[in-house]
Amino acid sequence: MSKLDQILILDPPSDLKFKGPFTDVVTTNLKLRNPSDRRVCFKVKTTAPRRYCVRPNSGVIDPGSSVNISVMLQPFDYDPNEKSKHKFMVQTIFAPPNVTDMESLWKDAKPDDLMDSKLRCVFELPSENDKVNDVEATRAAPVMNSVKAESSAAAVPIAAGADDAEMKKVVEKCKRLQAEMNKLSEENRQLKDEGLRMRKMPRSDHMTPNSTSLLGREASAASLPSLLVVIAAIFIGFFIGKFIL
Repeated sequence: MSKLDQILILDPPSDLKFKGPFTDVVTTNLKLRNPSDRRVCFKVKTTAPRRYCVRPNSGVIDPGSSVNISVMLQPFDYDPNEKSKHKFMVQTIFAPPNVTDMESLWKDAKPDDLMDSKLRCVFELPSENDKVNDVEATRAAPVMNSVKAESSAAAVPIAAGADDAEMKKVVEKCKRLQAEMNKLSEENRQLKDEGLRMRKMPRSDHMTPNSTSLLGREASAASLPSLLVVIAAIFIGFFIGKFIL
């Protein structure tokens, strides 16, 4: 009895192409499609099992269904002058009813019941056109970043101009507040001088209304600059947080 022809349709049908550089894992895909009305078991083998990782490497395909297989080539030192001798084989067999033990199925299979397809591994380095496209993409990236930066820079003066008027108002308020603080400081100094003169005068058991009023004014005047300093600090902190940060 002659050997059966492969029932599955393979894509690609003959060559598995791996495109370098091969300094990292390179993956290519193999699609198996079952056009028949029977379930088909498959197994993927290679002549270099240490160099490849295949997922899945075996299974069952239902009628009219397909499965995608990932073939991963491990990193290696590629020599363009060395011809690839690696090959893959997709081995298949019609699945018997209620199959459960796949290992026994393949072990007990008759050679005439097996179908297989062989694929050759082809290693390719990036073409010159691909390199040119990569270089152009690399050069285009800074240009795009520059355009974005210019757009952002153009938007800054608009926002800054909108805040100029409010910033001027804050500066004017700060100036007025500083002037008031200077005036109160001068009044406070004068009151202190008067207080010193009062202390040098002979003390009496009863203070006059004028002296009591003077001391009260001195205490009030002494507390006002401290309060204004706190207000000024809060106001300036708000100004710095809003316009500088």
